[in-house]
Amino acid sequence: MAKKETVKSFVLRVDAETMEAIEKWAADEFRSTNGQLQWIIAEALRKSGRMKKKRTVAKERGGTE
Repeated sequence: MAKKETVKSFVLRVDAETMEAIEKWAADEFRSTNGQLQWIIAEALRKSGRMKKKRTVAKERGGTE
């Protein structure tokens, strides 16, 4: 049986200067602000070793990335 992904919402309070920087960064990378925040969090978790890197379809099929 496939694992069902659960999404949780929460309120995040960020000062105006930080929010403006995040919004600009998101626009520079063609992401939504929410998508940018998710990417920042995921990168920090991976770099700290707290979250495993997701396997790509190519790797699962024995290909190279």
